[in-house]
Amino acid sequence: MLMEGRYINWALLLVLGGLLPLDVGAGRQMPKLADKKQCADAECSHPILIARALQDYYPQDCRFIHIRQGQLVYVYAMLKGRGNLFWAGSVQGSYFGGEEAQLGHFPSSVVEETHALMPADVEVKTDRWDFFCQ
Repeated sequence: MLMEGRYINWALLLVLGGLLPLDVGAGRQMPKLADKKQCADAECSHPILIARALQDYYPQDCRFIHIRQGQLVYVYAMLKGRGNLFWAGSVQGSYFGGEEAQLGHFPSSVVEETHALMPADVEVKTDRWDFFCQ
């Protein structure tokens, strides 16, 4: 019994020290948020609108992106099926900090549209990569 406790403590120290990997959901398929999405083109490669964040949004899991109040969001797709609750897009990190752009989903209710860019008149089926955590 005592040896079991020591073994668990060592494993915990290795995980916390970064020497033993801990699977926290990265690199796996997550449940679909919708079966279809509205985009500007069949690849959803062109932004359909620019929106400004009304409030901070902290992601629920790895499918979603963190958005700060006032930040601009480029929207590439509007998920269909559950009341248009989620959109897919990107936010740029700190310009001066050199942070990379982040891609993912967010609730449409945390942003307001500022500029329409292209009509979202192409309906596309979502695939497994739409909800794959990296």
